[in-house]
Amino acid sequence: QVQFVESGGGLVQAGGSLRLSCVASGILFRAYGMGWFRQAPGKQRELVAQFSIGGKTEYEDSVKSRYTISRDNAKNTVYLQMNSLKFEDSAIYYCRALGIIKWGQGTQVTVSS
Repeated sequence: QVQFVESGGGLVQAGGSLRLSCVASGILFRAYGMGWFRQAPGKQRELVAQFSIGGKTEYEDSVKSRYTISRDNAKNTVYLQMNSLKFEDSAIYYCRALGIIKWGQGTQVTVSS
């Protein structure tokens, strides 16, 4: 059974940092690109960072230079380091394998201004 379990969210002041983790199971992890998505209240879910199986990373413009995606294939885990957080980064953050439409419960990130 395919499953993605996110963790690491919380409440942080603007300018602070958080590191999110996502453990994948039920898939051959190293065979998939991985992505982090977020959804703020009243907004569409959006892709903010992705890490291809070839090692290429891409970021949504608003998070470039602040967010870093990384992965550990030995642990079936993808990470999202978020620095210089802004109020508008507040959202529920989700991860999944690119090409597999399966969502976990997400992890809430709240940035106080």
